[in-house]
Amino acid sequence: MNSWLRYGAPGALRKAGTFIGNIIWPPTSPLTGRRVAASGLLEPECWQCLHFLDPPWCETCGVPFAFPVGAGAECGACIARQPVIHKARAALVYADQSRRLVLDFKHGGRLDALDQMTAWMVRAGPDVLDGSSALIPVPLHPTRLFSRRFNQSQLLARAISARTGIPVESGWLLRRRRTPSQAGQTGRGRRRNVAGAFALTAAGDIALAGMTVTLIDDVMTTGATFEACAKPLLRAGAQCVNALSLARVVKPVDPTT
Repeated sequence: MNSWLRYGAPGALRKAGTFIGNIIWPPTSPLTGRRVAASGLLEPECWQCLHFLDPPWCETCGVPFAFPVGAGAECGACIARQPVIHKARAALVYADQSRRLVLDFKHGGRLDALDQMTAWMVRAGPDVLDGSSALIPVPLHPTRLFSRRFNQSQLLARAISARTGIPVESGWLLRRRRTPSQAGQTGRGRRRNVAGAFALTAAGDIALAGMTVTLIDDVMTTGATFEACAKPLLRAGAQCVNALSLARVVKPVDPTT
């Protein structure tokens, strides 16, 4: 409730709402549930449970390397199958604790860590945000949006926009087909699952020519969803499509599967 007050009201009213909300609903840690000083804060011991992504990483997909391999180096998967996305970055490795943050946010509607999470994303993504003309959240199908009540990617995009000044264009891309869950599928299966699932709106078709844009999502696994979103953007004349997620899966992926 604290976060709904915080993000829904301007200026002094927002501050007053946050103050009153913290009295009625004392803030708790997003990971442990213990009382904390302010909404969204993590206790010091929680930080060591989160694996933040930093260079060295693949210049294209951002997967971390165990040791420096030289500027501009790409991972084996990107060399074997060049992604449609120009560059992808993520703030965290998707593991036990970060998974809890993501799922509580995505399915539980817990927004108190939104500021913190988007600060991590901005820190991880200067080379996909600098020069970007628009942030495009990965859209949900209308039926899924109705059942979930909000699009977590759009909330992330709005909070990143507040930090960077890059406008959010959530009306340029739509999900025209409700796809089955990607969980448990191979890379090839994920690509097949989302193939053709996204399309441009009339507004996006007109606006995109020559633009550099950044797609925003909560989790990247193989990059299949980002690529399915990027293809219609590029066909409409976008010059470059980058991607930024809160977390990403880090494990060996066979690009031929």
